[in-house]
Amino acid sequence: MSSHRRKGARQNRRSKTLSRIPDLGYYIVVTDTKATEKNYLNEFRKSVPEKLQDKLVISVIKSSTDKMIEKALEVYNKESQHRELWIVFDRDRVENFDKIISDAQKLGIKVGWSNPCIEIWFYAYFGEMPKIQTSTKCNTDFEKIFKIKTGQDYDKADLDNYQKLHQNGDEKKAIEIAELRYNQECKNHDNPSEMLSTTTLHRLIGEIIEKTNITT
Repeated sequence: MSSHRRKGARQNRRSKTLSRIPDLGYYIVVTDTKATEKNYLNEFRKSVPEKLQDKLVISVIKSSTDKMIEKALEVYNKESQHRELWIVFDRDRVENFDKIISDAQKLGIKVGWSNPCIEIWFYAYFGEMPKIQTSTKCNTDFEKIFKIKTGQDYDKADLDNYQKLHQNGDEKKAIEIAELRYNQECKNHDNPSEMLSTTTLHRLIGEIIEKTNITT
């Protein structure tokens, strides 16, 4: 076989591999530059049963907060077939928090937001989501409950945070608590920035868990 034909065969095989649609979905998750969200999502993906690993793709991509939508669309447009687009970020000090969420949703991008920060979602693993105004206080208070529940100090950049939450908390209950809080806040407020101690990140986690449980 000529080198030209061999090259063509390799390209065809690669093309088929790239175009293969995973049975459980291909998720593109764009998050901002904080290590916490990226590490949590990467470790969550690893928790999927090994026999299902090749049926589910979760590609976590870092971006600056104001470029998340642009980055999500850029990746999507390169190979758009059957992609689930998400952006994940905190309110923290983001001034245009509501606008980013609204703009993303208008473009069909799902949003896993947390107000004031992702730790309020982590709180739910331990059975509560206390009303907290700022990310600073949320982090400080969560450090205390994390220490009580795990016996270890909380480090936002720890690669094992997902495992510690999963092993010492209740993920199924956390999703229920977060959904209840979200529905309650939606009755009283129109904007995510007004919904204290609320998250939608649980919906991404819950969706993937439901898919993997159905298949197992």
